[in-house]
Amino acid sequence: MSTRIPQIRVTAMPADTNPYGGVFGGWLMAQMALGAGSLASRVGQGKAVVVSATDFAFPGAMAVGDELSVYCDILSTGTTSLTIAAEAIARERNGETTIKVAEGTFKFVLIGEDGRPRAITERETLLLAKDNDDGQ
Repeated sequence: MSTRIPQIRVTAMPADTNPYGGVFGGWLMAQMALGAGSLASRVGQGKAVVVSATDFAFPGAMAVGDELSVYCDILSTGTTSLTIAAEAIARERNGETTIKVAEGTFKFVLIGEDGRPRAITERETLLLAKDNDDGQ
């Protein structure tokens, strides 16, 4: 069993399927954006908005009832931005078998109280270092 901690976990439901009965790729992307956004807001200590989503791949499929875990890592930072890799892993409903079902990259910009991009502060840079050391 993995020692990584997911940003979010959610169960795929019938409403999350495409017309062919599989879990919709757009639903997977949305869950990944929620997980990456959670990390961006936590590290950025405030509002963070997604400005791009790239490099998506869907190497596996999941079924209704499977549990989705979204894992995120900060790849890089800019003056006002965080680039976050997200990986979506499905676990079968009644077992421990897992499969990677999606991966992609999100870029978030930190937003200040005035609604404009704001710089990453020294305190947030320290949080980044702590996050990249697995919180130790």
